[in-house]
Amino acid sequence: MGIRQKLLSFLFSQLILVLMVSNHSNAMGLKLGYYHKTCPNAESIISKTSYRFISRAPTLAAPLLRMHFHDCFVRGCDGSVLLNSTKTNISEKDAIPNQSLRGYHVIDAVKSAVEEACPGVVSCADILALVARDSVSMIHGPYWKVPLGRRDGRVSILNEVFAELPAPFANITQLKQMFAAKGLNTKDLAVLSGGHTIGTSHCIGFTNRLYNFTGKGDTDPSMDPKYIVKLKQKCKPRDTTTLVEMDPGSFKTFDEAYYTLVAKRRGLFQSDSALLDDPETKAYVILQASTHGSTFAKDFAESMVKMGQVGVLTGNQGEIRKHCALVN
Repeated sequence: MGIRQKLLSFLFSQLILVLMVSNHSNAMGLKLGYYHKTCPNAESIISKTSYRFISRAPTLAAPLLRMHFHDCFVRGCDGSVLLNSTKTNISEKDAIPNQSLRGYHVIDAVKSAVEEACPGVVSCADILALVARDSVSMIHGPYWKVPLGRRDGRVSILNEVFAELPAPFANITQLKQMFAAKGLNTKDLAVLSGGHTIGTSHCIGFTNRLYNFTGKGDTDPSMDPKYIVKLKQKCKPRDTTTLVEMDPGSFKTFDEAYYTLVAKRRGLFQSDSALLDDPETKAYVILQASTHGSTFAKDFAESMVKMGQVGVLTGNQGEIRKHCALVN
């Protein structure tokens, strides 16, 4: 039995190694200026089309950034979050955590503009990565160069979302494990959580902290009691429709205010407050809160490039979808 277990353990560690290497080698297949010859204007078409929407509705930036994040955490950055459900399969798009995503019409408009210029060349996964970058940049956030060459996946499964996507109720141990599984470290966790500086959430994402934290009708002791009072004025116990700003006062602007709020125990989600429960993530929160985000923009750009390489399909894998919501 001992030998068999050792052999299984060895094979398992080899499998993990293979997965890590394949993840890494695929990411090596991405490069800057990937469409330079096949679709030279791709990036400018994507940027101009995105601008048309973001300039009119800046609040779209947050869900478009989240869409890229939600895509990369399930099956890697392969555009699987964009696929519609079919008669035989319920897709990621219909999972509860993804039902609050919006901006699919932006992706569709960008895709049709790119298809007009260069049919069948640019993937939906690359479009999503670029639109996320452009959206952040257009609301005064950092700009980063996006290595391209992702291909689109053909599989999208509802149940995988719950297993792979970090929940707003997650504690620091769960968050670190889920990020590590994607090749992202503790610093990436602290940095990418800063994406909550923009956007809104439905009350249902955090009302347990206000009304029934341990099932005894109590509040979350890790949250500032004065903030709880304010949130209770906006959200009643079973409210599923009201939207609340994640970063009150500057939820439309990409800035470091998120860290100031978390440091004051005013993070909206348990997963925000959890950043204070680990020495490394807490130190990062305090650093950004006390230095007006001295390194946040640079760090965010670096972590986004890293996240954008998680589990990508390259070369002959996957396909280039004609329409982002449907496999070819």
